[in-house]
Formats: sequence, structure tokens, C-alpha cells
Amino acid sequence: MNDARPVGDPDLLDVRIARKAFRSASGAHADVLHDVAFTLPHGEVGAFVGPSGCGKTTMLRIIAGLDREFDGAVARPAGAIGMVFQEPRLLPWRTVEDNIRLIAPAIEETPLGALLDTLGLAAHRAHFPGELSLGLARRVALARAFAVEPALLILDEPFASLDRPLAVRLRDELSLLVDRRPVTTLLVTHDLDEAVRLADRLFLLSARPARIVATMPVAQPRAMRGAADITALKAAIAQQQQ
Repeated sequence: MNDARPVGDPDLLDVRIARKAFRSASGAHADVLHDVAFTLPHGEVGAFVGPSGCGKTTMLRIIAGLDREFDGAVARPAGAIGMVFQEPRLLPWRTVEDNIRLIAPAIEETPLGALLDTLGLAAHRAHFPGELSLGLARRVALARAFAVEPALLILDEPFASLDRPLAVRLRDELSLLVDRRPVTTLLVTHDLDEAVRLADRLFLLSARPARIVATMPVAQPRAMRGAADITALKAAIAQQQQ
């Protein structure tokens, strides 16, 4: 059962999931997560990498407070949560600007305009989701998450199903947003290159029931990571996954 614990640092994300299980149609329990425990300081980006189906999305839902049926505790930073799902989840009958203002009704024109400019959406604010490409729709989902000025940002495969050049461009835009306004960020991705370029801390998950098999801090700042740094990080991850 969820038991939100206070911690000494109100900006710290402190996750202790002892067990998460689903009940099958036959009544049996299927374990999904087991002893997943970690902390993430304010402003850091933590990236989770693990095999498909190991329970990464379930873990994010627990951390976001969308799933309370688990054994353990989650202490979140005080403030709003911004979440980007695997699908953009935009309301088709509302414009880009209306989709953002629905989540962040108090946002003023200056920060909204700056956010739209950063994500290349300024020319699309009056467009409807049906008029947008998938890449633009994902940009709107990112804008919506940042518009609430989150204390915790949760990203579940935010660039999935995009072609490589577009995914790289969106990754760079996300990096720019996080550097401009540091926010505690959790990223789930199958793309190892994406993880090592964005993360300050890497968490490697096992197969189901998922547990953290290794935690790897990344000392080099994002903007200073060169090809050699990326290659070395990928090699270190591959060694841990053997």
C-alpha cells in the first residue's frame, strides 16, 4: 500500500517500491516490480533503461501517483507534476494553445511564447492536433508538461516511433528546456544513445520483476559530452548488462 513519506529535502525524489504485482484472470499474482529503490536530487535527469515489458511504465505511473496499489512509499518534490506519455494525448477539438492552457490556465503570454518558440510551435498555436505531424504533436505534449512549471517531470518514451533525425532534434530541444529551468526529471527510453546524452544518472533495470541492477552517475555535463564520452558510457552500460 502507498505510504507517502516526508523526507528531509522537499526537492528530493525518494522512491521505495518494495513490490508491485498484478492479479491475473486466474487469481494468481504476477510480480512486476521488486525492491526498486532510488533517490534523485533536484534538477537531475534520471534515465531508466531496461528490457521491453519489464515494468518501466508501471513504475512511472506509481511515481506519478496514478497507481497507488503497491507496497512501499514515494516522496515527491513539492509542486506540480508534468508528464509526457508514449502518445501525445491531445484533445482534438482544441487548438495547440488551448491544449496547453487547459493544463496551465495561469500561464502568461511571455513564458508561453518563449516555450512555443523554443519548441518550434509559434506558427502552430492556432492549429488543431489533426493538422499536426506526430513530431509537432509530441512538441505540444512537451510544451504542456513544461507549462505547469513542474517540480517533477516524467517522460515515458517521449520520442518513440519518430524517425531518427526528428528524435534527435526533439531530444536537443528537451535538453535545452531542462538546462534553462532545472527540474527533477525521470526518462524511460529504449534508446541507449538518448539515455546517455540526456541523463545525469542512469538506472539499469532487470527483466520482470524489474529491479535496479546498476546506478551510473554521469559526471560530464550534457553540453560537454563528446563522441568519446558517449561511446565510453555505452560500453560501461553494455558491461553492466552482461
